[in-house]
Amino acid sequence: MTLPHTSSDPAFRIFLSLVQYPILQNRIRDKMRRELFKRGVISAADFNGQVREQAIESQMREGLTDPFGEEPEDVWLARLERVRDYLTDLYFANNLSFELFEDVVRRVLEERGALQDEWLSNWNAELAPQDILVEQAIRITRLPVEERKNYEASLEEIKVVLIRNMISDQLAYIKIAKKWFTLADLLDIRERKIGSGKVGGKAAGMLLAKSILSAVGDEDIREHIRIPESYFLGADVIYAFMAHNNLMHWSDQKYKSEEEIRKDYPRIKEEYLSGVFPQDIRDELQYILHNIGNRPLIVRSSSLLEDNFGTSFAGKYESHFCPNQGTPEENFRAFERAIIKVYASALSAEPLMYRRSKDLQDYDERIAVLIQVVQGEQVGDYYLPEMAGVGFSRNLYRWSPQIERDAGFLRLVWGLGTRAVDRVGNDFPRLVALSHPMLYAHSDPRLLSKYSQKYVDLIDLKANRFRTFPVAEVLNKRNPILRYIAQIYQDGYLAPIRSTLVQLDQDNLVINMDEVLRRTPFADRMKRILNILHIHYQLPVDMEFAARIIHPESSSPEVEISILQCRPQSHLKEAEVSLPKNLTDDEIVFATSQVLPHGQVENITHVLYVTPEGYFSIPSEDTRVALERAIGKMNGRLADKVFICLGPGRWGTSTPDLGVSVGYSDIYHSRALIEISGEGVGTAPEPSFGTHFFQDLLESSIYPLAIYLDDDDVHFNREFFYNTPNHLLEYLPELDQLVDVLRVIEVADHRPGHHIHLIMDGEEGRAVAYLKEDEA
Repeated sequence: MTLPHTSSDPAFRIFLSLVQYPILQNRIRDKMRRELFKRGVISAADFNGQVREQAIESQMREGLTDPFGEEPEDVWLARLERVRDYLTDLYFANNLSFELFEDVVRRVLEERGALQDEWLSNWNAELAPQDILVEQAIRITRLPVEERKNYEASLEEIKVVLIRNMISDQLAYIKIAKKWFTLADLLDIRERKIGSGKVGGKAAGMLLAKSILSAVGDEDIREHIRIPESYFLGADVIYAFMAHNNLMHWSDQKYKSEEEIRKDYPRIKEEYLSGVFPQDIRDELQYILHNIGNRPLIVRSSSLLEDNFGTSFAGKYESHFCPNQGTPEENFRAFERAIIKVYASALSAEPLMYRRSKDLQDYDERIAVLIQVVQGEQVGDYYLPEMAGVGFSRNLYRWSPQIERDAGFLRLVWGLGTRAVDRVGNDFPRLVALSHPMLYAHSDPRLLSKYSQKYVDLIDLKANRFRTFPVAEVLNKRNPILRYIAQIYQDGYLAPIRSTLVQLDQDNLVINMDEVLRRTPFADRMKRILNILHIHYQLPVDMEFAARIIHPESSSPEVEISILQCRPQSHLKEAEVSLPKNLTDDEIVFATSQVLPHGQVENITHVLYVTPEGYFSIPSEDTRVALERAIGKMNGRLADKVFICLGPGRWGTSTPDLGVSVGYSDIYHSRALIEISGEGVGTAPEPSFGTHFFQDLLESSIYPLAIYLDDDDVHFNREFFYNTPNHLLEYLPELDQLVDVLRVIEVADHRPGHHIHLIMDGEEGRAVAYLKEDEA
């Protein structure tokens, strides 16, 4: 029989979940028709007349010229029933609310008894409405223990479907999450979510970490962990925003060239920021802002692929703080613009080129948004956490043989954690090996003072914005946490602050976190937290956090830890290596004993070398930008070669005066990134491990190294780096102004028939790049 197609009608799609239980379908449609008749949408007589009329029309489309004489009665009755069902769905969907439909379904299920064996064994959870899934799960959990055992498989199926629909469809994540999320966890997420889409990877990782620790952590851990008050903007909302503001024409950006992507982005950002959300979404955002009140909040990206297994997208999308100290209208507009900026950042070069490098270009990467109350305390006009940072369950870089790799590692700062995860060029967080929390990479107090945190990120409540200050301008001598986060540097020594009542010279205070590590359970607790997550993720993890010192004036202070996000830890593939013996000086290209990874890069044929003297003599910002773009272009030109990059100061820094300010999209084909300092070039390199830029290097198997030219055991072959021909203009002939800054070296020019072999022995603490003869 030929009938009008109904699969596009919302009500019809709902009924697919009940397709194997026709009695329930019939009861539900019967009640739907009663609602139509009762509410005056159509009379029973008119409805039945249309059913008969359309049934006859369908016969005629099948070539039946005598509708009553050419069809058996049972077929005619079946035809009438199908047309009646179709018109019921059509009239209800077009005239009455979805909420009323759900109410009808709910009443029928209650009448029938929702946990009948026939129902649970035949319904399709994959197609069922989310409300029905939730109700079934709640009913199962309320059953007596013995009876509930019969439905455990159904409950797990419901949980998996809810996880996949609301949180993540990544199978590696679901495999772990289904074990730890309770129904209460999932219901809480649902209550705090706008839209029907998923909450994305960043939110997913935070929620899973909290569930695991709440379930298997000891009492000490359970009492001292929390997550911030959080809300979620589902991944479907970005498309509603784009459609509402005529922005869908930008959805093909990921298929454009890198040059086009970079050129288009300023215009994209401008068009996005001129848009607004549809009114229904604005109403829900207003409700969130009302709940948060005047507390500072942060708007964070949480894309579907973010913080995933093997692709962290660390730092690729923007996050924005909203101090929330203006009028309600000002606060809402700032809040809305922060979300829009996050959306726009998905179309910038960094995430798009990252996706291309990971073969994820064709994935529909929608951006969900995680909205959180900022963790911290008010100190005068400022708002900031007492500690923040990022922890790793595996310490990839040990600066002493006694450090245990699997005990974990922290990158710790005072204030907002942005200074711990961003590659800032002018500051130094405290690095903590959790097996030996008090063990520094240096022993000289003068160096410890020099390479300590000098700036603090915070919310300026009075100015109503995010700001960065020198620590001396913010430290409050009366603040009881001062003695835990700082020490006094005086007469060549570092000493604890015994009392805040004595006169303290703010310029002599050093932020080093020694006393919080020594006098509180913080380090041990972080070690155990990271270890538990490592075990149950079944691989190393990293976790961003904020922390608060409780009862700082007591003899036994406590520390509360807020989990901000958690994801699988990026790592390099380790290999068995051994350092070559008896190398001559002219065979060595460079050698270093700075903190280093473990592995090797073979068959290096090209080297990109940014000369320190050339870089720090660049005459203008335009020339510096031209250098950054040149490195990015060479990254593309050498994509099929094995090459490494060397340059002064910190690669990837946000402070160009202190190093080469490139992004991941500029260097992702490189196999190693070497930072040069000493002999008047910058400062001694602070290891970048733990930053978002560092995560990128590890995921792409790019080895980070440091060469400190003042070290006695460093070897740096100036003949190779300065007297080998420069091929820059053969690749980029328009950049003659950069020939003294960027050198493109072909190894065979220095020694024909040879390449560079880079070996890094993390156990021996030595790396050597040397010339090796090509194989025949």
